[in-house]
Amino acid sequence: MAETPVTVGRCHCGAVSWRVDGAIPDATICNCTMCRKYGALWAYGFDGEDVHVSAPENALTPYARAKGTISFNFCRTCGNLVSWRGLAPMKDGRTRIAVNLRLAELETVANIPLQRFEGLTSFEDLPRDGRCVGDVLF
Repeated sequence: MAETPVTVGRCHCGAVSWRVDGAIPDATICNCTMCRKYGALWAYGFDGEDVHVSAPENALTPYARAKGTISFNFCRTCGNLVSWRGLAPMKDGRTRIAVNLRLAELETVANIPLQRFEGLTSFEDLPRDGRCVGDVLF
């Protein structure tokens, strides 16, 4: 029986960690005003289902834009951007979440294909250009 892949990441100080259960099909690289400035690479899932963020109480500091639908969550100690999380559950009761793959060890995420997302104006996926996470991390 094959084991389910697990990918983990941790902020710089180690106070906050995340885990993705299952294969990560792609990593989103987005050009919206937030993601571009944060430099995040996102892996998506559902909070507590296939994506799990572990943090002591009050270890995360959220930031949400006015009228926003997600919060960006930072480690209160080291400032690393850990995740974004939907501010409200979806119709099925699940909450969408994404974790920042830049917090994982490079060798565990290097071959994940990049999905470019035009989040600034059109809010659409762009054609893939063949790059993987390892092509944009050092």
